Amino acid sequence: MPKKLLMGNEAIALGAIRAGVRVVSGYPGTPSTETLETVARHNNGKIYVEWSVNEKVALEVAAGAAVSGARAMVTMKMVGLNVAADPLMSLNVIGVTGGMVIVVADDPGPISSQTEQDTRHFAKFAKLALFDPGTPEEAYTMIGDAFEYSEKYGVPVLFRPTTRVCHSCASIELLDPLPVKEPKGFTKDSRWVIFPRLSYTNKFKIEENLTKMRDEFAGYEKNMLTGGKDFPGKGIATGGVSYAYTREALGLIGADCRLLKVSTVPFPDKLALEFMQGLDEILVIEELDPVIENELFRLCGMHGVSVKILGKQSGHTQIAGENTAVAIAKTAADFLGVIAPESAGRQMNIATVVVPENTPPLPVRPPMLCAGCPHRASFYAVKEATKGISAVYTGDIGCYTLGNAQPLDMVDTCLCMGGGITMAQGLRRVSSDTIHFAFIGDSTFFHSGITGVINAAYNQTDMVVVILDNATTAMTGGQPHPGTEHTMMGTLTERLSVEKVVSALNVSSVIKVNPFDQDAAKAAVHEVIGRQGVCVIIFEAPCIVLHKSGDKLKIEADKCNGCGLCMKKLGCPAIGMKEKKAQINPALCTGCGICAGLCKTNAIAKEAD
Repeated sequence: MPKKLLMGNEAIALGAIRAGVRVVSGYPGTPSTETLETVARHNNGKIYVEWSVNEKVALEVAAGAAVSGARAMVTMKMVGLNVAADPLMSLNVIGVTGGMVIVVADDPGPISSQTEQDTRHFAKFAKLALFDPGTPEEAYTMIGDAFEYSEKYGVPVLFRPTTRVCHSCASIELLDPLPVKEPKGFTKDSRWVIFPRLSYTNKFKIEENLTKMRDEFAGYEKNMLTGGKDFPGKGIATGGVSYAYTREALGLIGADCRLLKVSTVPFPDKLALEFMQGLDEILVIEELDPVIENELFRLCGMHGVSVKILGKQSGHTQIAGENTAVAIAKTAADFLGVIAPESAGRQMNIATVVVPENTPPLPVRPPMLCAGCPHRASFYAVKEATKGISAVYTGDIGCYTLGNAQPLDMVDTCLCMGGGITMAQGLRRVSSDTIHFAFIGDSTFFHSGITGVINAAYNQTDMVVVILDNATTAMTGGQPHPGTEHTMMGTLTERLSVEKVVSALNVSSVIKVNPFDQDAAKAAVHEVIGRQGVCVIIFEAPCIVLHKSGDKLKIEADKCNGCGLCMKKLGCPAIGMKEKKAQINPALCTGCGICAGLCKTNAIAKEAD
């Protein structure tokens, strides 16, 4: 069979195609985004693919396909599962007839998320099965197993890759398609209408299925190593990507011990009990929370097993963030009482790294808005127009969260998708003498901002909603949404106007303006200050990554007085200082022109001039 170098998300997508998926829906969120995009790229015309307006909608679309007998997949990141929780809890009660897999990418670190969240807890809470792949290769085949188990038990199944599985690459052998039955279509039945009595009755079936899965998963991946003679009484329990790290770490320190790999929820009790036989101590290595660790404690209590369990709760492993092979090598060496050979230290930098003399330190590179980003112009216009006024600026999830950084300092709160608009309403009820500006992006407005605007209008809240419309879902790579003109199926669609939508929500006023026209932008802000009701400003300008601006700018050194105002006001990464004069990096400048408008000496001009 042919081999192909694939990113983990690509492997999941191709594995789903191999498994006969017919409907794929989702909402973009790092580190999950590329999964749906890969399905769209490799669509042979038999798969329906969509970016839904949010994760709840995506799950419900897939549920419709799954109760019609088709295999369906939903993609999201772990915080998106919170949005989709309502339909998920009910869907497990009524069940599905076609296999349905919900791919939820966890983000230990977190690297690109507002929280760390362990989806294994959600699986236990919702009483769902979960598969936890440890490598891209494993993810490719395991996604097929997830569909099989979903169909076998007639319930949705969770699939939990973490960031390093999603974004690492591996050479994967592409296998022949799996045999899949054609969907029979929807059959009318009272089972699809959820009522309290149905929930009560099906609870017994759910618990029965979980018991069967525990036994079945004990044989799903019986992966205890046969070694460990040099370390009698000691074993390591792990799972997911931490299993791959642990295998690598044990190789580096030249050790071999009894090893348990857990890839599923519900927990494989029989496998774990077999693993614990004859052990005195177990080290548990996992991301993020002590899920395997607590399950082992449970089994010890239920079956009277006397074994010491070390992990997060004992302080032997870290309680937050990602694991690494380096950190695990050190922890495992201490646990096993071995000294890592010098070669391992050189190979994995476990030993002290010798830094050459006179090596400059790495520069601090905090995340920031791109040079020429229209959000910078929008924030700057609001900041300048509200000088001397008591104002609070609530933010949201997206590129514009970076408006909290100096020198803009324009995001006072950021909670969750759509939370800026609704938090501002609560703030207003406590501080009625303060003007409240709520910033939200166009994609997030469609995701969960509309309901917040409706709530504010209905409850007659005096506030300003600032919609930053850059015509894309910029933070996750430029995915389309209802405010763009195309879908993930490649078809053109009529663009849903943010202005028309918000105008229909009984707001007091709607003003649309280009933020790069600073005079007009500031005038728009002045116009809404002091007005009653919900006032909406739409700052409309395309994302600079997708649409470049005009001519680049340069500094005329003879006019520059070195005041640094262009740097201090905007924080644009294209502007710096050298020899007490401002400088513009031509590789970064996009020609947006905001800096030229605030220069007091007219020292900034177009390169073409």
